[in-house]
Amino acid sequence: MPGGSRSLPGRPNLRYLKLEAKRRVAAGEFATLHEAQAAIAREHGLPGWTALKQRVDAERAGAGHSPALAQLRWVISRFAGAGDRGWTAPAEDELRLHFSDQFLAALPPPALIAAIGQVAEDLRNGELAVLSQAPLQAYVQLGDVQYIAVVEAEPPHRMAGLRGLPVGRRVRDSRVDHAPVRTQGEVPAGVSEIAEQAVAELGLTALLLAGGDRQAPATWVLSRGWADLDRGEPLDPRHRFPAPGVTMLVTATAVLKLVADGAISLDRPANEHLRTVSLADDTITVRELLSHTAGVDSPTEMYADAVPELAEFMGPVIACTGPRGTADPSNGGCAVLGQLVADVTGVPYGEAATQIVLKPLGLRDSSFPARAPEISAPDINAVTGYQLTLEGRFEPVPARIPTLQAAAGLWSTGADLVRLGLGWSALLPEALAHEALTPQTDPAGAARVGLGWIIAPRGDVATHAGASYDATAALTTRIRDQRTHVLLTSRLIPVNSIETRLLRAWTNP
Repeated sequence: MPGGSRSLPGRPNLRYLKLEAKRRVAAGEFATLHEAQAAIAREHGLPGWTALKQRVDAERAGAGHSPALAQLRWVISRFAGAGDRGWTAPAEDELRLHFSDQFLAALPPPALIAAIGQVAEDLRNGELAVLSQAPLQAYVQLGDVQYIAVVEAEPPHRMAGLRGLPVGRRVRDSRVDHAPVRTQGEVPAGVSEIAEQAVAELGLTALLLAGGDRQAPATWVLSRGWADLDRGEPLDPRHRFPAPGVTMLVTATAVLKLVADGAISLDRPANEHLRTVSLADDTITVRELLSHTAGVDSPTEMYADAVPELAEFMGPVIACTGPRGTADPSNGGCAVLGQLVADVTGVPYGEAATQIVLKPLGLRDSSFPARAPEISAPDINAVTGYQLTLEGRFEPVPARIPTLQAAAGLWSTGADLVRLGLGWSALLPEALAHEALTPQTDPAGAARVGLGWIIAPRGDVATHAGASYDATAALTTRIRDQRTHVLLTSRLIPVNSIETRLLRAWTNP
């Protein structure tokens, strides 16, 4: 649900960055490849292409071998011959050496073998491009499919999650042809082209981009695509999307407002304020929860038909087995912050967040549905979520409720989320708002985090972002003046490439 930095995620692939530079030259953004490469380097906080290359090489050498990437390479090697005469599928014992028990319980060996066998041609003939990697996660592209792999923290680092995401070249669904475009306000130059290119490249049914500036508070919105394919309903700026990850900005702001009011202390143990649950580690502070350094465990079941009570869902004592002091966004940590808001105010999280944040900022088109049927209510005006099959057709996915409302439960419009990005700090004392955008961890570390915010390596922008099975959302703000843009899709797909282009066209000037 919560996401990470928009630039140089994990360990970037130099070949991918070179292709991006060539694409920009071909698009006429730069006259020479050298200029494009230099611009990419500057966007990532480095003085030039040579420095960027040195950083990539150093990270690759220092990282050794990513277990997640190693498991992906095993899958490619082992299944490339699927369907060929003489190829023998791996037995269950062999699969259990590479996939976790929980993974195989959800997708039994016969179904897993059949699913991977569907892309055997890509495994044989596609060129592997590592888009980013971290020790426990790898994001790659092979042929017309992107893959996200997650492995267990403990050796032998078996695969705990593997998802294939077909890209735009795979689309064979005529319903998305001639995607309608609708706008609100004065859309900056270049944004329409970014949306058109992104929809085609990533394979999207709906994309909404929005932005705003404190100097010119009129919000602009551009929507491209379809709110619902079966009904032929064009996407409109007024449609609401789920906002996984971005919801954390509401949660963090609510907590900080309670800090400002004296109801919560940042540097006291969170257990002093919690009533219905407690943390297994009694020393974890509210600041550590906000800065994603508390090591709180997250549940594996992320969706339900209705919001569960946290004490019943995660237990009255919540485990904290993650790395303490290391920035690692945790859905469980977000949930604890939401429960803290509920316990201190005495009302459910959704109601408290609405009263503390949404209403004061005038976010009239935002809400926290508590049950799945509420999402289809006429006043929600919700988009339909989709997945793209390997055959290239978009299939709707039923709307469900996040089990952790404080991490992903908000449904909102692009314009409302821009108002949130521009206005959250006005609810707080200036010093506390400044602290929220100040790194709380070692700037030399792998991630820089504020109080809730993920801060880019060069310290100029901060982001709240995340993804769910039916959506991706990102809200990015320029720290010096809080110029904000929002990105929403109705499909799970990494949007780093759109973010990079938006930052160049909108945030950087």
